Amino acid sequence: MKRQWSKKVLALVVVLLFVGLAGDVAFSQEKVIKIGTLFPLTGPVALAGQRCKAAVETAVEVINNSYPDIKVPLAAQEGILGGYKIVLVHADHQGKPDIGKTEAERLFDQEGVYAIIGSYNSAVTKPASLVAERRKKLFMCGCSSSAELTKRGMKYFFRMAPTDETESQEFVTFVKWLNETKGANLKTFGVIYENTEFGKHAAEEAKKAIEAAGFQYIADVAFNPGATNLNSEVQMLKGKNPDVVFGACLGADYILWVRTMKQLAWLPKVCLNYCSGYQDPIIAQQLGPDGDYFMGTTGYSPELAELMPAVAPVEEIYKTKIDPPVPFDSDSIQEAVATFVLAQAIEKAGTLDPDKVAETLYANEWESPLSLGGKVAFAPGGQNIKAMSVVTQLKGGEYRRVFPLELANSDPVFPIPSWDKR
Repeated sequence: MKRQWSKKVLALVVVLLFVGLAGDVAFSQEKVIKIGTLFPLTGPVALAGQRCKAAVETAVEVINNSYPDIKVPLAAQEGILGGYKIVLVHADHQGKPDIGKTEAERLFDQEGVYAIIGSYNSAVTKPASLVAERRKKLFMCGCSSSAELTKRGMKYFFRMAPTDETESQEFVTFVKWLNETKGANLKTFGVIYENTEFGKHAAEEAKKAIEAAGFQYIADVAFNPGATNLNSEVQMLKGKNPDVVFGACLGADYILWVRTMKQLAWLPKVCLNYCSGYQDPIIAQQLGPDGDYFMGTTGYSPELAELMPAVAPVEEIYKTKIDPPVPFDSDSIQEAVATFVLAQAIEKAGTLDPDKVAETLYANEWESPLSLGGKVAFAPGGQNIKAMSVVTQLKGGEYRRVFPLELANSDPVFPIPSWDKR
């Protein structure tokens, strides 16, 4: 009897070992590409970071599953490279460069991700992308706008959005058009900006573009992000009283700046904003009528949907991934574009070799129905040379297109009506 029990136990052990090994084999054969996301999921710009994360999740859902009715690349098939599915590993940098660097190292070294998509804040993207470059890994940047990021000669870094340099030139071109066609007589300029990688480079590009066009740069006002009071900064602007102000203020800082101008009963004649709080539809909603008549660049808003018809069905998926459900904005949609372009490059390269995928990214022009320009192509350094945006103005809480003329659907209102005449 004892011998019979021993045989049964031995048989059970063999069966269990077989089942365990079979499971291991199945797991090892699973076709998975792990990609890290690195955004500010907590901290002062957490809402923007959460939307960027949801945009990447949306793109991955479309890539991993079959959506034949969605007219974007890879939507009609399931996965890439013959059935590989993308699995995301999320990380939170809190808007802090040191944490961003550490999290990028963790994603590559401990989580084993193939590439990283991020990081919203240019100040974080800079050190985090260096982590990728040293490891010869791909870093796909959606919306970080510091022009310096794509002037470092890096091989594995790619950025989708326009830069502060191109936006500064666009702003100046718009002001010159106002002077030439509307008799605006705008001569003096000021810039208010957060004292970070993003803000400082935006101010440098602004000064360069303003002076190159022959205008006077008379006010340079920096502030620390997350400030609780901007009275002295707005008083400095008010004292100089420039005709035009360029703003580089993210998240809640943008709200504080606008409300401080109202409190101090001052406005410039024209106010143009880089990617920032201006582009955020939630912030526009929070400001209400106080946010009207400010202007800035926009790569996407629902008011641009008629120019980008492929966005709508993708946007419906996106709304299920963000609470409260909101449309894409100019920043979040760029992170979806980064994800689609990376997946297209892997598919076309036919391999996961980062060097071959990087070479493929540079060698081709990519279909991008979620981009205003409709295409993505990269110059040395990784800048998307097809990146486009339009100058919009908030009117009644809607982003109205005012420049260039071929894309405009509204005349710009200027000077900005004073606070007591709205």
